[in-house]
Order: sequence, then structure tokens, then C-alpha cells
Amino acid sequence: MDDKESGATGSGLSGPDRLASVNLNLLVPLLALLEERSVTKAAERVGLSQPAMSHALARMRRLFGDDLIVRGRSGSTLTPRAQELITPLRGVLHQAARLVGSPRFDPAQDRRTITVAMTTSTAFVVGPPLMRLVAERAPGATLRLRTFTVPTEETFTDHSVDVVLISEGHFSPFRRERLYNDRCVVVASPDSPPDADALGLVTAQPHIVVDTDRRVFPYALLDEREIPYRIGQLVSDHLLVPFLVARAGGVALLRHRVAVTMGALSELRIKEFPFPLPGLGIDMVWNPRLTDEHFTAWLRTLLVDVAAGL
Repeated sequence: MDDKESGATGSGLSGPDRLASVNLNLLVPLLALLEERSVTKAAERVGLSQPAMSHALARMRRLFGDDLIVRGRSGSTLTPRAQELITPLRGVLHQAARLVGSPRFDPAQDRRTITVAMTTSTAFVVGPPLMRLVAERAPGATLRLRTFTVPTEETFTDHSVDVVLISEGHFSPFRRERLYNDRCVVVASPDSPPDADALGLVTAQPHIVVDTDRRVFPYALLDEREIPYRIGQLVSDHLLVPFLVARAGGVALLRHRVAVTMGALSELRIKEFPFPLPGLGIDMVWNPRLTDEHFTAWLRTLLVDVAAGL
């Protein structure tokens, strides 16, 4: 059935009866447009051609009496009305998906691709046990590990990502829960002075740090306490840091779980950071587009089991 281009939905009707004059097929591409903020990306997501999606957008604008998406110098932005629509529209479509009744998730039979995004250092810790458990519990599924340096909004909402693992210090507007806690430690080569404590290593040995425009945590705390230290090497990959420390000397400040995992491959001295620090926990941030509650619950349990075995 076709929607009335004026946006009227039938005088004298109330409740669901008013929807008789609205083309509900527009709601799926509408949500894709609001989340992607791009006609091209939204069309690819829902399987429409770009002209068809542009036509659908024009019809939505007439239906709601609003531009919905406005193109500017820095890209497309949503109007206030469009921003108001996202949450209720997402909820309605998720409920509709459950009502239609997709088959209950069966890990023993499922053939889907499970996508988990995280930093390379988190993947170094979580990746191997996650691979083992997926192979054991969902032998027909494919596990895709996607890595990033700093998460963006697209990291969380990319339709191919099921869950993102991020540090508790990174902001996300979406539902999150703690997976495991971590802490900062000082790592040094086995050739470093054996009687040196953590603070002595921090102040006397050259540091190997990740080369970034942002202030590297927890060096801000050392600066605040006026603890002297010297940067000896800058590298672009987090996982090179412990390897270079073990093989070339110096010290680094790392997450404890990364240090322990790398220590099993290259000998490292590991000492507790000399000052109290805020938490360095890793959180699970779920893609808000996930509609399969059975799959989400299964994946959550699997990740919790991975963390319990670390």
C-alpha cells in the first residue's frame, strides 16, 4: 500500500488503523538512512539501488514533513526530527523482527560470521581463547576479528560488527558491560638491573612507547607527579613494544594481561606500577542493530567464559 505524500494518515482513524495509509516498507530504509547518514551506504545495507534509495528518501521527507538529512560542508547531518526518530524506530523494527520469528539461534548448526572488533593488543590476549571456544561451540561459524587503533562511531555501528571490546576509558553511547578488569605494570628486559624496583626502572631506563598524537596513558600521571623519565624509542604498533623491550632493553608501561601473554613468548620482567591508577577494564559494547537476542546472549556467555580463563 502507498503512503499519502502529504503525511496525512486518514482522518477519523486512531491507533494502528491509521497505518493503513502508510507504506511501512519505508521504515527499514529510513532507519538505515538515519544510522548511515549516507544514501549510498544505506542503499548497500538494505539491498536497494542508489536511485531507489534516493526516491525512498524523497517519500520519507514528504511523509514526515521534514528534510531528515541535510548535506553540509563537513558531511551529512540529521535534523532534530530525524534524531528523535532513531531510538523509537529502532525499537519498533527490532520488535517486528522478533514477531516475524527468525529461527532460534543454534550454535551447533549456525553458519554465520561472528565479528568482534578490538585493538591489536586486546586481540593478542583475547583472540586465541576466543578462536578456540568458537571452534568448539559453533563449529560451522566463521570468526572475524577486526582491529582498530581508536574506536569511532562507525566502529560501534558498522552492521558487520556484533560487539566491540574497548577500554573503559573510551566513550560509547551504546549499551556496554564489563568483560574483565586489568591494570598497568612496568615491563623490562631480563638484562635490566636485577635489584631495581619499579620506580627505579621507570626513572633510569629508556622508555619504548607508542607513537601517537594523544598523550599516552599513564605518562600523564608521571608528569603530574614530576617523575623523571626518558623516551628512548617510538613505535607505531602496540604489540611491538613488549617484544622490543624483551629483545633490545629499556622499559614500557603496559596492561598486565598483555605483558603476561607476551611474557610467555619473550622473557620479560614484570613489576607493579608504583602508583595507584584508575581502572583499565575492558568493556563489551554491543551493536545496537543486533536483533537476535538468542545469539547475543550466547556470544555474551562465550566472551565471559573467555575472560574467565585469562
